[in-house]
Amino acid sequence: MIYDISPAITPDIAVFPGDTPLRREVLCDMAKGAALTLSTIHATCHLGAHADGPNHYGVDARAIDQQPLDRYLGRCQVIETTVPRGKRVTPEHLTAAMSEERILFKTGTWPEPTEFNPDFAGLSVDLVEAMAAAGVRTVGIDTPSVDTADSKDLPAHRVILRHDIAILEYLDLSKVPAGFYELIALPLKLVGFDASPVRAVLRTLD
Repeated sequence: MIYDISPAITPDIAVFPGDTPLRREVLCDMAKGAALTLSTIHATCHLGAHADGPNHYGVDARAIDQQPLDRYLGRCQVIETTVPRGKRVTPEHLTAAMSEERILFKTGTWPEPTEFNPDFAGLSVDLVEAMAAAGVRTVGIDTPSVDTADSKDLPAHRVILRHDIAILEYLDLSKVPAGFYELIALPLKLVGFDASPVRAVLRTLD
């Protein structure tokens, strides 16, 4: 079974305040007599389900095209949390022990992808340190950021950078039961970019 954990990319999808929303420019349109339909995308590279490049939060860090692809492909674990809205997930909020290199946190604090609610949950420094100690190499979350919306110093991003953990954000885990899956969420080879949209899916294990 395949779970599509990518929210629908439409002009209504919410982006961080000040970021570039999605706009489609149709250059040629078969409905208007053209020989083909041809479109241009105008949008943030942090659109919908996406992978952050370390250069998004670290000076002289790797761009998204330099990220090892195995960070986004392979066994993963979906863990539900009991975190309140607007708070940071701590180890005490987890409903299961971390046991895979790729961990996706289901917080349920970003219920509607077309409305930006600033009280979504982020990750705590203590949790990131626990992930690193457990050998986690990729972390995903069902919110727009691993830090809370009001964070200015981005502590989760900073400690994630120090431990070289890959980040996936804006995942739709609403219909995914906690457990173990195969993750497929490859970023585009956008040279020098600080992020890439992904078509993230989970496949059940045999």
